[in-house]
Amino acid sequence: MNLTISGHHLEVTPALREYVVNKLDRVTRHFDQVVDINVLLSVEKLKEKERRQKAEVTLHVKGRDIFVEQCNEDLYAAIDQLMDKLDRQVCRYKDKVQDHHHTAPKRIDGVAS
Repeated sequence: MNLTISGHHLEVTPALREYVVNKLDRVTRHFDQVVDINVLLSVEKLKEKERRQKAEVTLHVKGRDIFVEQCNEDLYAAIDQLMDKLDRQVCRYKDKVQDHHHTAPKRIDGVAS
């Protein structure tokens, strides 16, 4: 699994990196077929005193990309909400991928009844 954590208008500190990795453990525990994870943390300055912290994750699994983004005034709160969303989407994807259908009994050809 490749993990990329980057920041836009923000320096990714070791504490922030560790927080994201700890939160991602919950997602990878539910679904272990993750190929690649890209995390982008950014700060958008809208007005003089108003700032918006934004966290985005692109999770690449076999056959699909799952993208989630979340904004909040606090970056740690945005990461928490983002991981909750991502966890729900990964569980939904995992349920779709699993085969819930039972195989039909095979017919035996050449048997006369």
